[in-house]
Amino acid sequence: MTMAAAMQSRTAEAPARSKTSRIAQVDIVTDLGEAETAWRAFEESGHLFTPYQRFDLLAPWQQLVGECEGARPFVVIARDPEQRPLLLLPLSLRQSHGVRTACFMGGKHTTFNMGLWNAEFAAQAVLADLDALLAPLHEHVDVLSLTQQPKRWHDQQNPFALLPQQSSVNGCPLLAMEPAGPPASRISNSFRRRLKSKEKKLQALAGYRYHLATEDADIVRLLDWFFRVKPARMAEQKLPNVFAEPGIEQFIRSACLARRGDGRVIDIHALECDEDVIAIFAGVADGQRLSMMFNTYTMSEHARYSPGLILMRYIIDGCAERGYCSLDLGIGSDDYKRMFCKDDEEIFDSFVPLTSRGKLAAMAMSSLSRGKRMVKQNQMLFDLARTLRQAFG
Repeated sequence: MTMAAAMQSRTAEAPARSKTSRIAQVDIVTDLGEAETAWRAFEESGHLFTPYQRFDLLAPWQQLVGECEGARPFVVIARDPEQRPLLLLPLSLRQSHGVRTACFMGGKHTTFNMGLWNAEFAAQAVLADLDALLAPLHEHVDVLSLTQQPKRWHDQQNPFALLPQQSSVNGCPLLAMEPAGPPASRISNSFRRRLKSKEKKLQALAGYRYHLATEDADIVRLLDWFFRVKPARMAEQKLPNVFAEPGIEQFIRSACLARRGDGRVIDIHALECDEDVIAIFAGVADGQRLSMMFNTYTMSEHARYSPGLILMRYIIDGCAERGYCSLDLGIGSDDYKRMFCKDDEEIFDSFVPLTSRGKLAAMAMSSLSRGKRMVKQNQMLFDLARTLRQAFG
C-alpha cells in the first residue's frame, strides 16, 4: 500500500536555551517510505529500542490499521551537527475536536512504546536534549500522548523517563531469568510436576510436539487456525473481538511473515498434534527479552489439560537456554500470567502539552488515565465496570 502523504522535512536549529544539546537538527517525515532507510539503520547494533518498534511491525500497522483510524505517520528524526542520526520517534498524528495529538504507532498491539536511540546518546541524554527535540514539534502537534513506556530497557534508562510522568493504567507482569540458571529458578519443581502430569495425556496423541514456526506455510496455517478459534474464545469470555477491527488481521499476518535474521518479526510458538493445533503463543523477541502479543488454545477436549501453561513452560525453558534475561506476557494481570511472572515491568505515561490548546488536552488525558488506573487497582470498581460493559457493550 503506498502512502499518499508527501514528505515534509523541517529543519530546526536547537533553541538558545538548549545550547548544551547534541541535537542540531530535527526532521519530521510524514511518508513511511521516506523514513524506511533511516529507521532500519536504527535497528542495527549500537541502538536502544524495543522489538515493538521495528519497521516491519509498525509500518504494516500504520498502513493497515492507523490509516483506518485516521492516524497519519509522524516520524521524528533528530541529528547531531555532523548529521549523524541520534534518535527516531515512530509517532502517528491524529486530529480530534481541534486538538492534534501525536502517539506512538502500534495502538493497543504494542506492549511497550519507545523511541529508537543511538545507545551512546541515550546514555548521556539530558533535559536540554528533550527540549531541543520537542521545540520544533509545536507547529504540528498540540499534545504528545506517550503511553506504556518502559522506564528502563536492557539495563539502560529510557531518556523519556526525564519527562513528567505517571504510572500506566495497567502493569506488565515480568519474569526475570538467570541465563543458564537451574530450571527451578524459573518455574518451581512443584509447578513443573503438575504440568508434567497434565502433559502425559497430550503426549499420548499422535504427532504431539512443541515447535517454533519457521516455514511460511506453517505460519499461515497456524494463523488461519488462530483467526478461527480466537473469536470463539473471546465470545465465550464476553470480550469484544479486537482482532475483527479493520486491518488488524492483515497487519498481524504481515508481521508474522516478515523475516528478521533467522526468525520473524512476530514469532509463533505452537503446541500441536497431527489432528489439532492445541495452543499457540506469538510474540516479539530481541535475543534478551521475549514479549508475548497474542495467544489462544484449542476448543477441543485437549483444552482441559492446560495446554497454554504447558506451552509457556516450553517457551520459558527455551528462552533461558538461549541466554534470554527476561520474558513478559503482555499488559494486564490475568491469573495465568502471575503463575509465571512474579515481578512487574515499570511502565509510565507522559502527556506533554506543546501548545496552550494542548495543555487542557494533556490535563484531560492525564486525569482519564489516572481514573482508569484507579478502577483497575480497585477490584470492586473493576468488577462493576466489567459488569456494566457486558450489560451495555
